[in-house]
Amino acid sequence: MTSVNLLLEALDRLPTARASDLSKQLEVSQPTVSRLITAAGERVCRMGAGRQTRYARTRTLLPLGTRVPVYRIDEEGRIHPHGVLHFLTHRRHWLAREEGLSELFDGFPPFAEDMAPQGYIGRSFAARHLELKLPPRLQDWTEDHALLALAQRGEDCVGNLIIGDESLNRFLAEPPSPSSRSDYPQIAQAALSRQPGSSAGGEQPKFATCAEDRHVIVKFAGGDDGAAAQRWKDLLVCERYALDAVRAAGFAAATAQWLDVEAYRFLEVTRFDRVGLRGRRPLLSLRAIDNEYLGLGGTWTRVAQGLLSARHISAEDARSVRWLDTFGQLIGNTDRHLGNLSFFVEGPRKFRLAPVYDMLPMVFAPQGTSLSEPRFVPAPPSADTLDVWGHAARCARDYWGTLASSPEFSGPFRERCLQAGEAVDRLIRQSPV
Repeated sequence: MTSVNLLLEALDRLPTARASDLSKQLEVSQPTVSRLITAAGERVCRMGAGRQTRYARTRTLLPLGTRVPVYRIDEEGRIHPHGVLHFLTHRRHWLAREEGLSELFDGFPPFAEDMAPQGYIGRSFAARHLELKLPPRLQDWTEDHALLALAQRGEDCVGNLIIGDESLNRFLAEPPSPSSRSDYPQIAQAALSRQPGSSAGGEQPKFATCAEDRHVIVKFAGGDDGAAAQRWKDLLVCERYALDAVRAAGFAAATAQWLDVEAYRFLEVTRFDRVGLRGRRPLLSLRAIDNEYLGLGGTWTRVAQGLLSARHISAEDARSVRWLDTFGQLIGNTDRHLGNLSFFVEGPRKFRLAPVYDMLPMVFAPQGTSLSEPRFVPAPPSADTLDVWGHAARCARDYWGTLASSPEFSGPFRERCLQAGEAVDRLIRQSPV
């Protein structure tokens, strides 16, 4: 008699299968297959309904089991069941949504990829939660480590989802507590002390908190009088001016303001995936979207064109991305990786461009404790940027002019900005667009 074990072995060979496929593999009737699936219990996941029904073998992730609930927080801070995330073999995951289309992910779900600890703040996650017994270095984590972190300490992640009952309970039990700006130096020192090692090259120290009635990401620099610390202070002001320039050009940008407290300079950037103290908005990075639906990699422009071709974004948003990519290059933003651009989630596989952030002349960022003074070379128009280059270039020239005339900066730094603006101006006069 055919056993449940044989069914599970068949699902190992056929990662997803219809009942008819399993019937052929096992050489039994479909009623027998149905009986075996029922007997297998949570070891088999049913995906879809009717003729579209597929089956997959689950895996157990202790202490979570074979699945975990997912909750959605709306803009008013209300909680809604969003679905159930099933853990499948072959690194796959099935999200059975409460409303709308359920979805099979070949690998890590894109929302979980963005929610997982990462970057400067994420590197201290294991040290802050020793009770979870996770590897101390993020680079040693597997996707399962990230899921365990999200399901147990994921109450304040990017976007509007919360994974797991334990994280939801923490969200309910711990309402946000606003910080005073006078506390920022102490918070900055604590953020520095929690880091397991020195900051990666070019990675800006930061922390997340609430200021008044807003969730903010606070970047900071200072604490000493070195040239590198002063340059980072300058770059925080440059970022504020860059976001203002993007907004003045007609594109959405994060709201930011800088302030000096004691020996530190801080840049408060308001989180646009939050509404007030409790509300949230759905958000995915361009990297997570590309990894799941395209796999193109490369530049913002390249991936945006792929998303437009696949009808995941609008033509207007694709053009906006081209402008932002072009403007970013013309102001020396060498950190335009796919994780530094995000989209609001409008529906399954439908996305709308979110405000830009992390826009600044990283070409001038220090390397460790040493100043880096590479030659800035603005790029001319290309076939991909003909329709946006002229406007973006004029905005970039004006931006450099603002920096060159700003009293917040030292004379040598203003001179560097003046030279960069002159390089962009020469290119404008030489270009036929």
